[in-house]
Amino acid sequence: MAMHFVSGMKCGFFAGNTLKLTEDIAKLCPTIFPSVPRLYNKIYGKIKDGLAAKTGVVSWLATKGVNAKLANLKNGGGLKHKFYDKVIFKKMQAILGGKVRLMITGSAPISGDVLDFLKICFSAPICEGFGMTETCAGSVITFMDDPQTGIVGGPLQNVKIMLRDIPEMGYYSAGTKEDPTPKGEVMLWGPSIMKGYFKNPEKTAEAFHNDWLLSGDVGLVYPNGALKIIDRAKNIFKLSQGEYIAPEKLENVYVKSSFVA
Repeated sequence: MAMHFVSGMKCGFFAGNTLKLTEDIAKLCPTIFPSVPRLYNKIYGKIKDGLAAKTGVVSWLATKGVNAKLANLKNGGGLKHKFYDKVIFKKMQAILGGKVRLMITGSAPISGDVLDFLKICFSAPICEGFGMTETCAGSVITFMDDPQTGIVGGPLQNVKIMLRDIPEMGYYSAGTKEDPTPKGEVMLWGPSIMKGYFKNPEKTAEAFHNDWLLSGDVGLVYPNGALKIIDRAKNIFKLSQGEYIAPEKLENVYVKSSFVA
C-alpha cells in the first residue's frame, strides 16, 4: 500500500463481500494485481471449472491453446499468443478486468502449476515474493520474465540472506556429499529488519541469531542465487518414527487437490 501512495498509483478496494470479490475485481480493472495464494487458487479453480464444462470443438481448442501457451512459457517464448489470446483467453482475462500487466503473490506457498496456468491465462507475469512483517514485507522476489516457478527469486537491495544449519532436519548450508545444494533456515539482515518486539526482550532474543533475523522457513539456494522455500523450521511435528513434518506443506497439498478434484 505504501508503494502505491509513493508512486502515485490509484488503489482499488473491494466492497467488503468476499463472495463477490471477483466481480469487484472485474469492475476495478487493475493493471497491477498483488494478492495471496488463497485468492489465486480460487481464480484458478473458477477457470478450471469453466474449461471442464466446455465440450466438442470448444473444449478441443481450449486444451490445444493451454498446451501451446504452456509450452511457449517453458521454452522462453513469452506469455502471449496472437490467435489463442483472442479466441480462448480473452474471456478468462476479463475475470481481472482485462488490463492486468503484472501480478504479485506472497504470504504463503503456491503451486507452480497454478502460477504457470494463471500466467498464460492472463498473459501477464506473476512475481512470487518472500518476506515477513518483521522485515517490512517483501525481501525476496522473482524476476518478471523468469519462466521458472517454485522459487521466490533473489534478495532485494534492502536485505542480505544467509542459511543456518538445521542438523536435526538434515539441512546444511554447505550441502552434503549426496546433495551439494546449500539448504538451511533462511536468515535476513539489513536496514529493513526490525529492531525487536515491543517490550518483549525474551521473544526478541529468540527471533535473532547473531544479529540475523530467523525466518522460520527453510530454503535452498540454486547456483544462480535464486531462493526456494522447501520446508518450515518452526511449527513442525515429530512423528513417532522420528520424522519431522510441516503442517503448512500438507495444507498446501490438500488445497491444491481440492481444486483439481
